[in-house]
Amino acid sequence: MSELVVIGEKSGLFTPQVRAEIDKWIAKYPPGRQQSAVIPSLHILQRENKGSLSKALMQALAVYLDMPEVSVFEVATFYSLYDLSPVGQHKMNLCTNVSCLLQGAEAISEHIQQRLQIRFGETTVDGMITLKEVECLGACCGAPMLQLDETYHEDLTIEKVDALLDELMR
Repeated sequence: MSELVVIGEKSGLFTPQVRAEIDKWIAKYPPGRQQSAVIPSLHILQRENKGSLSKALMQALAVYLDMPEVSVFEVATFYSLYDLSPVGQHKMNLCTNVSCLLQGAEAISEHIQQRLQIRFGETTVDGMITLKEVECLGACCGAPMLQLDETYHEDLTIEKVDALLDELMR
């Protein structure tokens, strides 16, 4: 993302492409309800900022959506799919909720952590993969599962995980 301008006119915040994308979401809501676009706007900003949200981005979004900064921060910290610190080139979110645990997520978790030599919340030394533990990704019928970047991978086995990791490391 280009350098962020936090002070000034709304037209100076973000890039024209990012503003256009956020404006499409704002247009889906009644006039005066632009705050309703906070969730998709955070996704857009995170994507454009190499996978994480900075305080400056959240402050600028609050200005852009005409809402309190704390409200943007509350949304960003409530959902596990937002990151407030830098992440690796790829983000792996492993579900460890009850459905996934009953189907073998614990063994998969141990295998991934051992193979990558990192724990949850850490990034590999080469900056390639950040591993996160998430409570639920809403795909219980495909348990155990993980999300790699924007893609869900369901009915995981150690072999499927190894194939995913092998592909990433090429």
